[in-house]
Amino acid sequence: MLRSDAAEWLALVMEEIIEPDRKIIDTHHHLWTVPTPWGRYELADLWADTQSGSGGHHHIEKTVFIDCHSNYRQEGKEALRPVGETEYVVQVAEASRADADKPTIAAIVSHADMALGEAVEEVLQAHEEAGQGLFKGIRHMGPSDTTGSLSNPASTEPCPYSGEGFRSGVRTLGRMGYSFDAWHFFLQNPDFLELARAVPETTMVLNHFGSPLGVGAYAGKQDEIFSQWQRDIERLADCPNVVAKLGGLAMIDNGFGWHDRDLPPSSDEFCAAQRRYYLHAIECFGPDRCMFESN
Repeated sequence: MLRSDAAEWLALVMEEIIEPDRKIIDTHHHLWTVPTPWGRYELADLWADTQSGSGGHHHIEKTVFIDCHSNYRQEGKEALRPVGETEYVVQVAEASRADADKPTIAAIVSHADMALGEAVEEVLQAHEEAGQGLFKGIRHMGPSDTTGSLSNPASTEPCPYSGEGFRSGVRTLGRMGYSFDAWHFFLQNPDFLELARAVPETTMVLNHFGSPLGVGAYAGKQDEIFSQWQRDIERLADCPNVVAKLGGLAMIDNGFGWHDRDLPPSSDEFCAAQRRYYLHAIECFGPDRCMFESN
């Protein structure tokens, strides 16, 4: 859940941008046209957050939209309902090209149910047709937790990565030339590792560092969790088909507690708290297999 005064609160700490002319592609953001626990976020909000470096912001040239169950179809075949998100984002992407001085949405990663197995091909073809060349892959959101102590909604069902039907779907995804983004909690990193090993022909993108946790049942255990996370990242990096998105560690469930403060963290505080995650991931995967995400 975002603070109700998030925009005003974040504006309380402003810093000079490092290398404001460096051209950047943000590989991970969402769009919501209706209120959600994370607020609404539309093209105007994206542009406000990504103004040109000369205006005191980083120089974001292009972005990648990532599935967030936004604007799914409300009727028709259940498996095809996620295609509504691609249809919606294509329209926003077209609008984003209207101003050459603002970033454009250059790619779309949507959703399809991998448990459909080979039958997921129909859904992927529908995304391709709707995407007008922008559709590049799907994301599976599979955070699983049975403690009930987290702010992010999580499934209490076992992780689906080991299911043969699911793996068949991921295999079909790769055969068709698309990538597989995966968001889950650190608890599911070993399951993700087995999936990556079982389907080496599909490029897989680990989202949000594999989400180490630090609240609820996981509060006060960050060092212990970091040690487990370190080992899992080392093993994942041994899979040549896995790449890593670096970001998404500022969610409430990560446990840094910044949302409760009078002032947001400075860049120095942010770096001090999170540098070990970034450095370890870059050391394991190498810069060529890492990408930055704003989330």
